[in-house]
Amino acid sequence: MTQKKIARGLLTALAIVVSLLFLLPVLWLLASTFRTSNETFADSSPLSWAVLWPQHWTLVNIKSAIDNGFLLNLSNSLIVAAVTIVVGLAISAMSAFALAVIPFKGRAATFSIVVLSFLVPFEAIAIPLSQSFSQWGLTNTMLALILPGLGNGLAVFTLRQFFLGVPTSLAEAAELDGAGWWRIFWSVYLPLSRPAMIGASLILFLFQWQAYLWPILVVSNQTLDLAPVAIAKSFGAFTTNYGQVFAETAVLAIIPAIVLLALQRFFVASVATTGSKE
Repeated sequence: MTQKKIARGLLTALAIVVSLLFLLPVLWLLASTFRTSNETFADSSPLSWAVLWPQHWTLVNIKSAIDNGFLLNLSNSLIVAAVTIVVGLAISAMSAFALAVIPFKGRAATFSIVVLSFLVPFEAIAIPLSQSFSQWGLTNTMLALILPGLGNGLAVFTLRQFFLGVPTSLAEAAELDGAGWWRIFWSVYLPLSRPAMIGASLILFLFQWQAYLWPILVVSNQTLDLAPVAIAKSFGAFTTNYGQVFAETAVLAIIPAIVLLALQRFFVASVATTGSKE
Protein backbone atom coordinates (compact mmCIF):
# COMPACT_ATOMS: atom_id res chain seq x y z
CA MET A 1 0.00 0.00 0.00
CA THR A 2 2.86 2.34 0.89
CA GLN A 3 4.62 1.64 -2.41
CA LYS A 4 1.42 2.48 -4.30
CA LYS A 5 1.14 5.79 -2.43
CA ILE A 6 4.78 6.62 -3.17
CA ALA A 7 4.34 5.75 -6.86
CA ARG A 8 1.16 7.84 -7.03
CA GLY A 9 2.92 10.76 -5.34
CA LEU A 10 5.85 10.58 -7.77
CA LEU A 11 3.50 10.47 -10.76
CA THR A 12 1.57 13.43 -9.40
CA ALA A 13 4.78 15.40 -8.91
CA LEU A 14 5.90 14.51 -12.43
CA ALA A 15 2.55 15.62 -13.84
CA ILE A 16 2.82 18.95 -12.00
CA VAL A 17 6.36 19.54 -13.33
CA VAL A 18 5.31 18.73 -16.92
CA SER A 19 2.25 20.99 -16.58
CA LEU A 20 4.41 23.86 -15.35
CA LEU A 21 6.78 23.41 -18.29
CA PHE A 22 3.84 23.70 -20.67
CA LEU A 23 2.56 26.75 -18.77
CA LEU A 24 5.86 28.66 -18.82
CA PRO A 25 5.37 30.20 -22.31
CA VAL A 26 1.81 31.17 -21.38
CA LEU A 27 2.93 32.78 -18.13
CA TRP A 28 5.70 34.63 -19.99
CA LEU A 29 3.12 35.91 -22.49
CA LEU A 30 0.81 37.12 -19.72
CA ALA A 31 3.69 38.78 -17.88
CA SER A 32 4.86 40.50 -21.06
CA THR A 33 1.39 42.00 -21.45
CA PHE A 34 1.94 44.12 -18.34
CA ARG A 35 5.46 45.42 -18.98
CA THR A 36 7.21 47.39 -21.69
CA SER A 37 8.85 45.71 -24.66
CA ASN A 38 12.30 46.84 -23.52
CA GLU A 39 11.79 45.26 -20.11
CA THR A 40 10.49 42.04 -21.68
CA PHE A 41 13.61 41.44 -23.72
CA ALA A 42 15.97 42.76 -21.04
CA ASP A 43 14.64 40.29 -18.48
CA SER A 44 14.68 37.30 -20.81
CA SER A 45 18.39 36.65 -20.27
CA PRO A 46 19.62 35.39 -17.92
CA LEU A 47 16.61 33.41 -16.79
CA SER A 48 15.12 34.58 -13.50
CA TRP A 49 11.79 35.16 -11.80
CA ALA A 50 11.67 38.51 -13.59
CA VAL A 51 10.82 36.58 -16.77
CA LEU A 52 7.48 35.52 -15.25
CA TRP A 53 6.84 38.50 -12.97
CA PRO A 54 7.07 42.11 -14.22
CA GLN A 55 9.22 44.42 -12.15
CA HIS A 56 7.24 47.48 -13.24
CA TRP A 57 3.57 46.80 -13.99
CA THR A 58 1.94 48.88 -16.73
CA LEU A 59 -1.27 48.94 -18.77
CA VAL A 60 0.31 50.79 -21.69
CA ASN A 61 0.24 47.69 -23.93
CA ILE A 62 -3.49 47.14 -23.40
CA LYS A 63 -4.17 50.84 -24.03
CA SER A 64 -2.10 50.67 -27.21
CA ALA A 65 -4.09 47.64 -28.42
CA ILE A 66 -7.39 49.44 -27.73
CA ASP A 67 -6.19 52.59 -29.51
CA ASN A 68 -5.17 50.44 -32.48
CA GLY A 69 -8.78 49.22 -32.88
CA PHE A 70 -8.27 45.71 -31.52
CA LEU A 71 -11.66 45.74 -29.75
CA LEU A 72 -13.36 46.02 -33.16
CA ASN A 73 -11.34 43.08 -34.47
CA LEU A 74 -12.13 41.07 -31.36
CA SER A 75 -15.84 41.80 -31.71
CA ASN A 76 -15.67 40.66 -35.34
CA SER A 77 -14.20 37.35 -34.20
CA LEU A 78 -16.87 36.97 -31.51
CA ILE A 79 -19.70 37.68 -33.97
CA VAL A 80 -18.35 35.25 -36.55
CA ALA A 81 -17.83 32.54 -33.92
CA ALA A 82 -21.27 33.08 -32.33
CA VAL A 83 -23.19 32.94 -35.62
CA THR A 84 -21.18 29.90 -36.71
CA ILE A 85 -22.01 28.08 -33.48
CA VAL A 86 -25.76 28.79 -33.65
CA VAL A 87 -26.30 28.11 -37.36
CA GLY A 88 -23.55 25.52 -37.78
CA LEU A 89 -24.72 23.52 -34.78
CA ALA A 90 -28.26 23.36 -36.17
CA ILE A 91 -26.95 22.16 -39.56
CA SER A 92 -24.54 19.66 -37.99
CA ALA A 93 -27.16 18.23 -35.60
CA MET A 94 -29.75 17.68 -38.32
CA SER A 95 -27.17 16.19 -40.66
CA ALA A 96 -25.85 13.87 -37.96
CA PHE A 97 -29.38 12.74 -37.06
CA ALA A 98 -30.13 11.90 -40.68
CA LEU A 99 -26.88 9.97 -41.06
CA ALA A 100 -27.34 8.07 -37.79
CA VAL A 101 -31.07 7.40 -37.58
CA ILE A 102 -32.98 7.94 -40.82
CA PRO A 103 -32.55 5.05 -43.27
CA PHE A 104 -32.09 6.24 -46.85
CA LYS A 105 -30.32 5.01 -49.93
CA GLY A 106 -26.69 6.14 -50.13
CA ARG A 107 -26.38 6.95 -46.43
CA ALA A 108 -23.01 5.17 -46.10
CA ALA A 109 -21.62 6.95 -49.16
CA THR A 110 -22.82 10.31 -47.84
CA PHE A 111 -21.17 9.67 -44.49
CA SER A 112 -17.91 8.75 -46.26
CA ILE A 113 -17.97 12.14 -48.01
CA VAL A 114 -18.50 13.85 -44.65
CA VAL A 115 -15.49 12.05 -43.19
CA LEU A 116 -13.34 12.96 -46.18
CA SER A 117 -14.39 16.60 -45.84
CA PHE A 118 -12.54 17.05 -42.54
CA LEU A 119 -9.60 14.86 -43.54
CA VAL A 120 -8.72 17.23 -46.38
CA PRO A 121 -6.86 20.31 -45.01
CA PHE A 122 -8.86 23.49 -45.46
CA GLU A 123 -5.76 25.21 -46.81
CA ALA A 124 -5.87 22.87 -49.82
CA ILE A 125 -9.25 24.26 -50.96
CA ALA A 126 -9.06 27.79 -49.55
CA ILE A 127 -7.71 29.51 -52.68
CA PRO A 128 -10.15 28.01 -55.24
CA LEU A 129 -13.00 28.54 -52.75
CA SER A 130 -12.04 32.20 -52.31
CA GLN A 131 -12.12 32.61 -56.10
CA SER A 132 -15.66 31.26 -56.12
CA PHE A 133 -16.65 33.68 -53.35
CA SER A 134 -15.19 36.53 -55.39
CA GLN A 135 -17.27 35.51 -58.42
CA TRP A 136 -20.38 35.41 -56.24
CA GLY A 137 -19.69 38.91 -54.92
CA LEU A 138 -19.28 37.79 -51.32
CA THR A 139 -15.81 39.21 -50.62
CA ASN A 140 -15.49 41.88 -47.93
CA THR A 141 -18.66 40.71 -46.19
CA MET A 142 -19.29 39.10 -42.81
CA LEU A 143 -21.12 36.33 -44.65
CA ALA A 144 -17.91 35.33 -46.41
CA LEU A 145 -16.20 34.86 -43.06
CA ILE A 146 -19.06 32.78 -41.63
CA LEU A 147 -20.11 30.44 -44.45
CA PRO A 148 -17.06 28.08 -44.59
CA GLY A 149 -17.43 27.29 -40.89
CA LEU A 150 -21.06 26.22 -41.05
CA GLY A 151 -20.49 22.83 -42.67
CA ASN A 152 -17.98 21.24 -40.32
CA GLY A 153 -17.48 17.53 -41.03
CA LEU A 154 -15.84 16.86 -37.66
CA ALA A 155 -18.84 18.33 -35.80
CA VAL A 156 -21.21 16.17 -37.86
CA PHE A 157 -19.05 13.09 -37.19
CA THR A 158 -18.98 13.77 -33.43
CA LEU A 159 -22.76 14.18 -33.20
CA ARG A 160 -23.44 11.16 -35.42
CA GLN A 161 -21.31 8.91 -33.24
CA PHE A 162 -23.24 10.10 -30.19
CA PHE A 163 -26.62 9.60 -31.86
CA LEU A 164 -25.64 6.06 -32.81
CA GLY A 165 -25.33 5.29 -29.10
CA VAL A 166 -28.90 6.35 -28.35
CA PRO A 167 -31.13 3.26 -28.06
CA THR A 168 -33.21 2.73 -31.18
CA SER A 169 -36.05 1.58 -28.93
CA LEU A 170 -36.66 5.21 -27.96
CA ALA A 171 -37.15 6.25 -31.58
CA GLU A 172 -39.31 3.20 -32.26
CA ALA A 173 -41.52 3.96 -29.26
CA ALA A 174 -41.94 7.57 -30.39
CA GLU A 175 -42.73 6.41 -33.91
CA LEU A 176 -45.46 4.09 -32.57
CA ASP A 177 -46.96 7.10 -30.80
CA GLY A 178 -47.25 8.85 -34.17
CA ALA A 179 -44.15 11.05 -33.97
CA GLY A 180 -42.40 11.96 -37.21
CA TRP A 181 -38.67 12.24 -37.75
CA TRP A 182 -38.60 15.90 -36.77
CA ARG A 183 -40.46 15.22 -33.51
CA ILE A 184 -38.16 12.30 -32.73
CA PHE A 185 -35.13 14.48 -33.38
CA TRP A 186 -36.42 17.41 -31.31
CA SER A 187 -38.03 15.56 -28.40
CA VAL A 188 -35.93 12.40 -28.09
CA TYR A 189 -32.42 12.88 -29.42
CA LEU A 190 -31.67 16.52 -28.66
CA PRO A 191 -32.49 16.33 -24.92
CA LEU A 192 -30.07 13.42 -24.60
CA SER A 193 -27.26 15.01 -26.57
CA ARG A 194 -26.24 17.97 -24.42
CA PRO A 195 -22.59 16.84 -23.97
CA ALA A 196 -22.24 16.09 -27.68
CA MET A 197 -23.83 19.42 -28.67
CA ILE A 198 -21.41 21.31 -26.42
CA GLY A 199 -18.48 19.32 -27.84
CA ALA A 200 -19.57 20.11 -31.40
CA SER A 201 -19.99 23.78 -30.43
CA LEU A 202 -16.38 23.86 -29.23
CA ILE A 203 -15.22 22.38 -32.53
CA LEU A 204 -17.11 25.05 -34.49
CA PHE A 205 -15.87 27.80 -32.17
CA LEU A 206 -12.21 26.85 -32.38
CA PHE A 207 -12.35 26.50 -36.18
CA GLN A 208 -13.48 30.10 -36.54
CA TRP A 209 -11.57 31.60 -33.61
CA GLN A 210 -8.18 30.59 -35.00
CA ALA A 211 -9.04 31.33 -38.64
CA TYR A 212 -6.25 33.25 -40.37
CA LEU A 213 -5.72 32.22 -43.99
CA TRP A 214 -9.38 32.41 -45.01
CA PRO A 215 -10.02 35.96 -43.67
CA ILE A 216 -6.94 37.20 -45.51
CA LEU A 217 -8.23 35.72 -48.78
CA VAL A 218 -11.77 37.10 -48.66
CA VAL A 219 -11.44 40.35 -46.69
CA SER A 220 -9.38 43.43 -47.56
CA ASN A 221 -11.47 45.91 -45.55
CA GLN A 222 -9.66 46.51 -42.24
CA THR A 223 -12.94 47.09 -40.39
CA LEU A 224 -13.79 43.42 -41.03
CA ASP A 225 -10.43 42.01 -39.98
CA LEU A 226 -10.62 39.22 -37.41
CA ALA A 227 -8.39 39.28 -34.33
CA PRO A 228 -5.66 36.89 -35.63
CA VAL A 229 -5.31 38.95 -38.82
CA ALA A 230 -5.15 42.19 -36.83
CA ILE A 231 -2.34 40.77 -34.70
CA ALA A 232 -0.37 39.78 -37.80
CA LYS A 233 -0.81 43.29 -39.20
CA SER A 234 0.66 44.74 -35.99
CA PHE A 235 4.10 43.65 -37.17
CA GLY A 236 5.64 46.52 -39.09
CA ALA A 237 8.29 46.35 -41.79
CA PHE A 238 10.86 48.18 -39.66
CA THR A 239 9.47 48.53 -36.14
CA THR A 240 7.03 46.46 -34.09
CA ASN A 241 5.32 47.27 -30.81
CA TYR A 242 5.86 43.86 -29.23
CA GLY A 243 4.10 44.88 -26.04
CA GLN A 244 0.93 45.55 -28.03
CA VAL A 245 1.32 42.23 -29.84
CA PHE A 246 1.71 40.41 -26.52
CA ALA A 247 -1.41 42.08 -25.12
CA GLU A 248 -3.52 41.22 -28.18
CA THR A 249 -2.23 37.65 -28.29
CA ALA A 250 -2.93 37.16 -24.59
CA VAL A 251 -6.55 38.28 -24.99
CA LEU A 252 -6.95 36.07 -28.06
CA ALA A 253 -5.62 33.06 -26.13
CA ILE A 254 -7.42 33.64 -22.83
CA ILE A 255 -10.96 33.57 -24.26
CA PRO A 256 -10.81 30.02 -25.75
CA ALA A 257 -8.83 28.84 -22.72
CA ILE A 258 -11.63 29.95 -20.39
CA VAL A 259 -14.27 28.37 -22.62
CA LEU A 260 -12.39 25.07 -22.87
CA LEU A 261 -11.69 24.89 -19.14
CA ALA A 262 -15.33 25.59 -18.33
CA LEU A 263 -16.71 23.04 -20.79
CA GLN A 264 -13.95 20.43 -20.98
CA ARG A 265 -15.97 17.75 -19.15
CA PHE A 266 -18.72 18.01 -21.77
CA PHE A 267 -16.18 17.83 -24.58
CA VAL A 268 -14.56 14.72 -23.08
CA ALA A 269 -18.00 13.15 -22.58
CA SER A 270 -18.97 13.82 -26.19
CA VAL A 271 -15.83 12.06 -27.43
CA ALA A 272 -15.86 9.20 -24.94
CA THR A 273 -19.58 8.37 -25.01
CA THR A 274 -20.19 5.57 -27.47
CA GLY A 275 -22.18 3.08 -25.40
CA SER A 276 -25.91 2.61 -24.94
CA LYS A 277 -27.87 5.19 -22.95
CA GLU A 278 -30.34 2.56 -21.70
